Amino acid sequence: MRRVAGAAFVVAALICVPAAAEDIAARFAASLVEPPPTASWTARGAVYVPAYAAIRIGGGKGRLELATTLSIHNVSREAPLVIERIDYHDTAGRRVQSFLSRPIALKPLATVEAFVPAEDVRGGTGANFIVDWAAGGPIAPPAVEAVMIGAIGSASYSFVSVGRAVDAAPAR
Repeated sequence: MRRVAGAAFVVAALICVPAAAEDIAARFAASLVEPPPTASWTARGAVYVPAYAAIRIGGGKGRLELATTLSIHNVSREAPLVIERIDYHDTAGRRVQSFLSRPIALKPLATVEAFVPAEDVRGGTGANFIVDWAAGGPIAPPAVEAVMIGAIGSASYSFVSVGRAVDAAPAR
């Protein structure tokens, strides 16, 4: 019995440890170009994306943790899109992780991703992302979606949450 209790403690401790932030700029270097000068960023926007780190199952008595992949697509065929910020928030609205240390610029039609593993339960049932973007002129807003996946026993769950435009963040 002691061994089981000790193992449960170790598992609980591992689940509560925040995931290390991945280096999006390094991982997706082929999708990026050098950002244009900040002074040239005349178009701005922000996208809100619901992203459930967990959902209730079994009549609301159980909980299933979900892995989340946030994908940000530059839908422009010609212009780079600057991603100023990718922030992850919990159910209470608190920022729990920032995925960028500096702005990045996506090539035309390129994509980057941010990943939150299922073991990272900080977001809770009302987790969300805010993506702030900018460009050096008129441009179509990015397509931003979150794909959540999880499994329990032999049952698998997956769904997509589409981002929606919100008021643009003020210029930094």
